[in-house]
Amino acid sequence: MHPVMNNTKWDELRLAMFELGENSPKWRTLDAENGHLSEWDGEWFHHFHAGGYKFIKWVEIAIENPLQEQAVLAQLVKVHVPGTRVEGGFRIYGYMDAGVEMHYLG
Repeated sequence: MHPVMNNTKWDELRLAMFELGENSPKWRTLDAENGHLSEWDGEWFHHFHAGGYKFIKWVEIAIENPLQEQAVLAQLVKVHVPGTRVEGGFRIYGYMDAGVEMHYLG
């Protein structure tokens, strides 16, 4: 695995999702060090960076409706983060496995 995000990019993502206000989505993370999958959380400003970003393998962003999807995608494109669409939302990568091609949402 190799890192594809840094603290600056994680902060850009965090603030972009926080700024969506009522369209701010829920998220959960997978820990690259111990494999722990967090519970869904909706608080981006304090909770998302509470443990730091060092071990976030990916963050999954849950989408509840088409309006929210449009707003979230616009922000993801704006901050230019590596990720994919997944069932029910998006996945943004902090680490990628060797040999896996990285894609950006857009």
